[in-house]
Amino acid sequence: MDSIEKLYNCVHCEKSFVKNSHLFRHIKIHTGDRPYKCLLCDKAFLSNNHLNRHVRTHTGQKPYKCSHCDQAFSANSNLTSHIRTHTGEKPYKCSHCDKAFSRQDLYVRHLRTHTGEKPYKCKQCEKAFSESSTLLKHTRTHTGEKLYQCNLCDKAFTWNNCLINHLKKHNRDLLKPQTGDTSYQCTHCNKYFTRSSGLIMHLRIHTGEKPYRCSQCNKTFSQNNSLKTHMWTHIEEKPYPCSQCDKSFSQNIQLKRHIVTHNDLNEEKTLQLNKDLAITVSLNVPGRVKDHSFRIRV
Repeated sequence: MDSIEKLYNCVHCEKSFVKNSHLFRHIKIHTGDRPYKCLLCDKAFLSNNHLNRHVRTHTGQKPYKCSHCDQAFSANSNLTSHIRTHTGEKPYKCSHCDKAFSRQDLYVRHLRTHTGEKPYKCKQCEKAFSESSTLLKHTRTHTGEKLYQCNLCDKAFTWNNCLINHLKKHNRDLLKPQTGDTSYQCTHCNKYFTRSSGLIMHLRIHTGEKPYRCSQCNKTFSQNNSLKTHMWTHIEEKPYPCSQCDKSFSQNIQLKRHIVTHNDLNEEKTLQLNKDLAITVSLNVPGRVKDHSFRIRV
């Protein structure tokens, strides 16, 4: 490919392409143009192929089946990446170091650590970023958008760490008895709660009630958050990639637990970290819901 003349140059960066169609698709990264819109949610995409792949997350269609096991996928690219977990193939080799990757997107992301390329530019200031997710977080500093919603009250926050600090206040209130008409006590174990909804959820531990049912597999859960977390097992989209290997995960909590395997932690620290990831809170994003888990220390 290096020997083929690249005639089509991007006016926004130094990249060049063999085909005009490749240049046209690349320029959308800079312009933010996403003309292919999903009719089932508010998401939009750079290409029709990306839209078709996304629509299957709504329909549950998985036409691409693995010949090595019984897993099936909504996108052919996901099947190709999965097969490499059987074969161990890593065709994307870095020319700057000895790392290799099974997926092209991970390879491209890694290359930017060497080249310093930052193709994602903020339209409201002069900052640029190497990943679109980082640009999205930065944009909130301009818009004031608050995506991190507390599931115990009506407050919302721009940053995840602000939500965590806020939840600590709820946790402290739940652990101490309250006075007056606002205290709700469990008759089974004498725990106190500041809200009746908290007591209702807690009582299901004793009664075994599981009113939340999965529409895909009929599994039931005692809390709505647990059902939301479970629903990700039915979706192939995995937006949380590991920066140290080529694995990706459908939830941030899964990524955090996986990262532990890269760290030099002894067994005791690993167990403690797993305990630190216990209370599920919801991140409400237009078009979809992501669940993250944290243990809130008192």
